[in-house]
Amino acid sequence: MSKKTPASSFEPYIPDCCNLGVVFRVLLAVSVAVLAGLRSRGDSVWLVLGNFMEASILIELICLCSLFLLCLCRRALYRIYLSPHLQRSLCALLPAMVSWLAIGTLRSMDWFGLIFPKLDLVFVVVAAACAGLLFQAYFELRTRAFSPALGEARLQALQARIRPHFLFNSLNTALSLIRSDPRRAEVVLEDLSDLFRILMRDTRTMISLRDELRLCEQYLAIETLRLGERLHVIWDRADLSDDEARGVEIPSLLLQPLIENAVHYGVEPSAEKSDISIQLKKSLNKIEIRIRNPQHARSGSPSGNQMALENIRQRLALLYDVEAGMSSLTVEGYFEVKLYFPARR
Repeated sequence: MSKKTPASSFEPYIPDCCNLGVVFRVLLAVSVAVLAGLRSRGDSVWLVLGNFMEASILIELICLCSLFLLCLCRRALYRIYLSPHLQRSLCALLPAMVSWLAIGTLRSMDWFGLIFPKLDLVFVVVAAACAGLLFQAYFELRTRAFSPALGEARLQALQARIRPHFLFNSLNTALSLIRSDPRRAEVVLEDLSDLFRILMRDTRTMISLRDELRLCEQYLAIETLRLGERLHVIWDRADLSDDEARGVEIPSLLLQPLIENAVHYGVEPSAEKSDISIQLKKSLNKIEIRIRNPQHARSGSPSGNQMALENIRQRLALLYDVEAGMSSLTVEGYFEVKLYFPARR
C-alpha cells in the first residue's frame, strides 16, 4: 500500500455503502433472495413468512455490519491507495468475516440454537462472500452505465453551454468598453477567462458550492452587460451562509448550466424586463436550490433545455443515488427547476 494524493475525480471500486440507495438495494435484494429460497421448499405461505422473520435476524445483522465496514473502507480509500483487485476482494472478504464472527458469537446463545438448529457455517460464509462480489459487480457496472452521462456533460460544456453567440457577444461587449471603461472591460475578460477555464474542467471534479455560486455570478455579470435591464436576478440566500456554502461540495458545473438555460429561455426571447429567481436553502443535511424564470411563447424548442436537465439528473443519480433529485414544472407562466442533494457526501 502507498499513499495517494486524493483526486476529485477518483472513484473507488467499493460501492458507496454509506448511501441510503445502496443500503436499500442490498437489503431488498438479499431479503428477496432468502424469501424465494424459503418459498422454493414448497411450505405454506405463513410458514415461509415465519421462517423468513427468524432468518432476518441473522441476515440483516450480517448485511448492516458488512455495509458499515465497507463504508469505512471506502472513505479510507480517498487517503490510502488499494488496487482495484484488492478492493473487489474486500467486498467478498468483509461479508464473509462478518458472517463467521456473527455466527460464532451467537451460537453460544440458546435462542439462536432453537432458531437455527442445522445452520451450516461454511455455506453462510461462502454465500456472503459471493453476495458481496455480486453486489460489487452490479454497482461497478451501474457506475459504468452512467459514465457516458459524465462524458456528455463535458462535451456539452464545451459545445452547447458556451454558445458561439454568447462568446462573440461577450467579446464585443468587452471591446466596446475598452475605450470608455477599460477597468470594466478587463473585469469582463477576466470573468470570461475564469468561465472557460472551469468549463474545460472534468465534470467529475468536486468543488465547493461557494465556488460554483461565484462562477454563476461571473456568468450573470457578463450577461447583465449584454442584456442590460432586461435581466434582473433575485438571489435568496437567507438560509445558507457563505461559510456553510464553502463547506458543501458539489460536482462542477451543476448550477451554471441551469442558470444559463434560465437566461437563454427566460430572458433573451423577451424585450421587457425579466426576473430570474435563485433560492438556496439548507435544511438539516440537505441543500435545496430553486431556479425560476419566465416562460415565453417565443423561447423556441425546449429540447436543448430538457437535454441539460436530463444530463444533470443523471449526474445526481450517479453521485448521490436516491439521496438527491431534480424536478421541473411550469406554474403561472414561470418555469421552475428544483434540485436537492446532501450537504455532505
